[in-house]
Amino acid sequence: MDLLYWIILGFIAGALSGAVVGGRTARGCLPNVIIGVLGAVVGGWLARELGFGQAQGFIAAIVVAVVGAIVVRVVLEAVSPNDRRG
Repeated sequence: MDLLYWIILGFIAGALSGAVVGGRTARGCLPNVIIGVLGAVVGGWLARELGFGQAQGFIAAIVVAVVGAIVVRVVLEAVSPNDRRG
């Protein structure tokens, strides 16, 4: 059940971060899940480093994951080449 929880959380966080950041970062169902799960890891690490402790509840987990996914998308946008037509 934990895997399903992470996938659902990742999809929601990835989709919300995609709506906030925009740009040319990864889009679609699978990229949203991957970026959302990575965002949950990054967001959890950031929250712990900033002294917020562990997120309690589904809504708090989504907020932490979305913040982390936004960070991941911004970093991906910054390191991606400007012209992808190659």
